[in-house]
Amino acid sequence: MVDVITMEIVRNALEYIAEEMGIVLRNSAFSPNIKERMDHSCAIFGVKGELLAHAEHIPVHLGAMPLAVREAIKVIDEFEEGDMIVMNDPYSCGTHLPDITIIAPVYHREELVGFVANRAHHSDVGGRVPGSMPGDSVEIFEEGLIIPPVRIVKRGKIDKEILRLILANVRTPRIRMGDIIAQISANRRGVERLLRIIDKYGRETYLEAVDHILSYSERLAKTEISKMREGESYACDYLDDAGQNWDKPIKICVRVRIEKGSITFDFSDSDKQVPGSINAPKTVTISASYFVFKSILRGDIPSNEGTYRPLRIITKRGTIVDATHPVAVAGGNVETSQRIVDVLFLALSKLIPERIPAASQGTMNNIAFGGINPKTGRPFTFYETIGGGFGGRRGKDGVDGVHCNMTNTMNTPIEEIERKYPIRILEYSLRSDSCGAGRWRGGLGIIRKYQALTTIKVSLLGDRHRFRPWGLMGGKAGAPGEYILIRNGREIKLPSKTTIIMNPGDILVIKTPGGGGYGKPKQRDKERILEDLLDGKTSRLYVEKHYGLHLRNLDIREHQ
Repeated sequence: MVDVITMEIVRNALEYIAEEMGIVLRNSAFSPNIKERMDHSCAIFGVKGELLAHAEHIPVHLGAMPLAVREAIKVIDEFEEGDMIVMNDPYSCGTHLPDITIIAPVYHREELVGFVANRAHHSDVGGRVPGSMPGDSVEIFEEGLIIPPVRIVKRGKIDKEILRLILANVRTPRIRMGDIIAQISANRRGVERLLRIIDKYGRETYLEAVDHILSYSERLAKTEISKMREGESYACDYLDDAGQNWDKPIKICVRVRIEKGSITFDFSDSDKQVPGSINAPKTVTISASYFVFKSILRGDIPSNEGTYRPLRIITKRGTIVDATHPVAVAGGNVETSQRIVDVLFLALSKLIPERIPAASQGTMNNIAFGGINPKTGRPFTFYETIGGGFGGRRGKDGVDGVHCNMTNTMNTPIEEIERKYPIRILEYSLRSDSCGAGRWRGGLGIIRKYQALTTIKVSLLGDRHRFRPWGLMGGKAGAPGEYILIRNGREIKLPSKTTIIMNPGDILVIKTPGGGGYGKPKQRDKERILEDLLDGKTSRLYVEKHYGLHLRNLDIREHQ
């Protein structure tokens, strides 16, 4: 029987292998979305596709990746050493088409011992709009090239025919090729490192250690659940709309049950799928559920398949959280996943309020640009998401201007944008007064202003413009998001999901939502109110309205 020390060494080694894969992928990638924003994820899997370990990457990627590995195992007749499988079909591997997954089997002396895999968001995979993230698509065929599980590497050699097929369907083939090769390189590093661990401890010891790691994680998760109050709660939250084809709120509901060392999330009452891109495959709902489940567990519990065994997830086919082919799903991965997190936290706040924050911004604020770069004469595509306010928590204010919940990316540096694309960034700042008031206020949203230097097609895909991020325990809601186009000095308010053409000189203003506040606003102490005021995070009007504190110049000078 494997000893505990060996088990822990193997567990930590697996986690670092995934981290090192991510470093290779990031350093080798061509696109700023992967190289700068780190919109990628890496993980290690067992022989049956069970998640063994992952890097601290993107939650919406990681929860769905085991489904992709299992789909590859089911579809591919027989793996050979040196093979790699590429896929992006959301209905077989989760998320959306821009997320391309590459999977490599790992063989130790001709015996299959597991898989390594990575998923990266490509800034274009074809479709009817640059960036492949239309907010108003109806069918998945509008969103880009669909890749079922196929071998892109055969016995160690890249299949140039498959690669040519993929590159022929995208707007920026050179960048796509660079990113795909970076993904292949990351997997090669993962295979190399995993085999080194197996050589060191022996195959039987490694496989036994893996089984113990999963069982150990399951026991830890059940122990944590047993500390929670048993009971049932119900909550609903809303997406603003599905774009121009469905201008009505969309309801997501969940019933949460905590009982006998297990938790059930039942989404059966959620609205039916809609003619828009915010439908989510069940794999996205699983990812969001895993994220919330892991967030409420205290202590140093590893993230692997064993951890999630006590969680049961129920959905109904044909709903917004369990979409059926061929409805569009580009926004389900990025927007609906965020609302699933919000509604789960809202339901859990009635059972374990001490563990739950107020709502964060609840959107990823997806922006995709495309056009012809006048400097090169070649097509360009650019994609990024923008952070916002994190919700206030018991004992702590929310965090200002960060990527929240299902995303875990960096920002794209202004210098990188202006160097590579015909875009100028006029402002990148925190959004004053956007935080939800509370004893612990929510985090501030962000203002980001883009100026077009040539004609550009822009896709916007966001939410929380109608339904503000809610507060908890008497805290106030955060400010809603707002998108504005400034053309010839005239402001045009834009919907949260649309595609527009920007002319040279046009300015796009993105104002992201703030986080909700926690606790009654008047309980916030004067010292912290003055600090926010002096830092420009809040205004006098905001302070007077929400905290009933009428400040004099003398108060401010004394604080300085």
